[in-house]
Amino acid sequence: QVRLIESGGGSVQAGGSLRLSCARSGYTSRGRFMAWFRQAPGKEREGVAMISTSYGTTAYADSVKGRFTISQDNAKNTAYLQMNDLKPEDTAMYYCAADKRPGGAWDVESNYNYWGQGTQVTVSS
Repeated sequence: QVRLIESGGGSVQAGGSLRLSCARSGYTSRGRFMAWFRQAPGKEREGVAMISTSYGTTAYADSVKGRFTISQDNAKNTAYLQMNDLKPEDTAMYYCAADKRPGGAWDVESNYNYWGQGTQVTVSS
């Protein structure tokens, strides 16, 4: 069983920065990827960024490339999402996900088994 706990959300003005954290406990044999998703009111949950916990390989949604950075601290079993130059359209509930189905696309919600409770990010103009 894997447990994910997010933190670091908040309210900022456009152009500001936030860093989200996802602390992970528990073990899964498929635990080689961690990802961040977000869901705005009335919209579907979308993939934001992914990191391979084994190799450090990363991937990003086009909408956040150059502004967001995903990283990890394996000693702390924690993944981070550094968000810079935030825009009002980044406003959403942000979720951490783990245990991706092998071969599944990183940015598809249904490919993950474990989810955190979410942390709210609000960006005002």
